[in-house]
Amino acid sequence: MAGLSALILLLCAAKDVMPSSSHWKPTWPSYRVPVILPQSTLNLDKPQFDAEARLEVVSPCGPACHKSSPLPTYEEVKNYLSYETLYANGSLTETEVGIYILSNSGGGSQGKSRTKRQIYGYDSRFSIFGKDFLLNYPFSTSVKLSTGCTGTLVAEKHVLTAAHCIHDGKSYVKGAQKLRVGFLKPKLKDSSKGANITNSAMPEKMKFQWIRVKRTHVPKGWIKGNANDIGMDYDYALLELKKPHKRKFMKIGVSPPARHLPGGRIHFSGYDNDRPGNLVYRFCDVKDETYDLLYQQCDAQPGASGSGVYVRMWKRQNHKWERKIIGIFSGHQWVDMNGTPQDFNVAVRITPLKYAQICYWIKGNYLDCREG
Repeated sequence: MAGLSALILLLCAAKDVMPSSSHWKPTWPSYRVPVILPQSTLNLDKPQFDAEARLEVVSPCGPACHKSSPLPTYEEVKNYLSYETLYANGSLTETEVGIYILSNSGGGSQGKSRTKRQIYGYDSRFSIFGKDFLLNYPFSTSVKLSTGCTGTLVAEKHVLTAAHCIHDGKSYVKGAQKLRVGFLKPKLKDSSKGANITNSAMPEKMKFQWIRVKRTHVPKGWIKGNANDIGMDYDYALLELKKPHKRKFMKIGVSPPARHLPGGRIHFSGYDNDRPGNLVYRFCDVKDETYDLLYQQCDAQPGASGSGVYVRMWKRQNHKWERKIIGIFSGHQWVDMNGTPQDFNVAVRITPLKYAQICYWIKGNYLDCREG
């Protein structure tokens, strides 16, 4: 009973939102974020890196399926949020976590196919051209993974992406040990003798500059789920780079309910594989949601998975507009809607629990992760 009571307390805290419907601006709500802390770490055998990288994930479990699933127990939630860490030298560890609810005062703890079809009618994607756009925020936060997916800069040395870009649910993918992150940069023309340096240095086209990944965190909820049903709820991973990228990054935030999003829309940019070398931007309405997933019909192709899904809302405390990543684009689903197949693209929502986990991975201090 204690475990069940703790879970109920946890879920209540996770949904403790301050709606802003009375304010004319779409405003970031305030959440009481739980604390997730490592409890123990074990060394695992080195992985084989024998899985084929998949650029999308398909699941038969749609909105109704997820909504009808029973709530996980407290112990199950702790297991899902425990994680594996893969290091550049091939070593692997598993970390068990504890989940805690802190009082508002910040005091002590109170407890322990057709899957490639992702275009809906007229293709509404926009290819982003020109360094003035590609190298400026928010488009500059999108990066390419050497496994073929997309990621988003969320800190000075961290990239958020989809777990299936690293791990297929059973094994790490080929190339995960030597994973690299690519940054689009201008490729300068060669200077000719006597030419004006400013004019001759104008960018001819863009190229990728690559940075190696130091370590990768993947939640056990993805590994245990094997990309099915509950597994898609945990299709996210965090990469730590070997050196800072020196670009402006986008903060993560807890995903508000779809009805609180500006216009009910989401946005994301990625490297769709049908437009090689191009960064592709899109936005669309959210069609449905569960506690862990957003269902939408944003046009997308494999390669865009791992993109950070973001919105722009008013930050009341700072008196300014702010973009935050509220989800990670996962992939495509065919869903049986009253006997009629319907397809969606799916994004994993950043819930209060996931926010606490990802934020701790980035900062290493739960005190910096109390506000989502």
